[in-house]
Amino acid sequence: MAEEGLEDVSTKSENIGKVGTAIKDGVISSLKGINEIEAEIVSLVKNTVSNTLRATGSVANESVDVAKDVVKGAIQATEEVGTGLILSIKNVAKGIVMGVADVGGDIITASSQTVKGAVKGAAEIGADVGLVARRSVDGIIEATKEVGGNVEEVAKVAVGGAIETAGTIGTTAVKTVKDMLVGVVEGVKEVASAALPKPRTTTTTESVTPPTEDKTEAPEITTKSRGRRSE
Repeated sequence: MAEEGLEDVSTKSENIGKVGTAIKDGVISSLKGINEIEAEIVSLVKNTVSNTLRATGSVANESVDVAKDVVKGAIQATEEVGTGLILSIKNVAKGIVMGVADVGGDIITASSQTVKGAVKGAAEIGADVGLVARRSVDGIIEATKEVGGNVEEVAKVAVGGAIETAGTIGTTAVKTVKDMLVGVVEGVKEVASAALPKPRTTTTTESVTPPTEDKTEAPEITTKSRGRRSE
């Protein structure tokens, strides 16, 4: 009887182990599938943007309109499917910047227009504006790093564009966007639009200085008084 009980326990643990392994394998394959889809979106957007700009022959003037149209198309696609905006918008934003960079266009202007279009579009369909802004900025920064652009400048413009567009939606949207983009500020130096408080360094130095002066003066007083008593 005891042996049968042990066998039951071991069989159960084996079954549980198999379930865990099956879930792990399923999740891994799903994530691989998602990565492939994301790479396809980036490639599609990049090629579409660069080919369109080459065809127009006016990169400087057309890149803004192309960026707007691409973001609009991505948002319309997610409306029809019913989901996927949060997943796709990062890759769409990344693809736009890489496509503009591919033809020697101004990625700073493209970044600003991309994030503005994403935030505005998200508000129109009732999506999470803050999360869309964050994903867009993440994609833009990722692309800028890959093409060797000025990450700090692009981040500043992208964050500023997101907050500016959120301001046209309402105060709640502005707060949501700012809260979501604090992480970007921490990751990229000198982002002026939502910079973290800087006075902390000055207050700490000021508070440390007076105690050191008091400590140096105190021993002098005590040594003098002791000298007089000994006399």
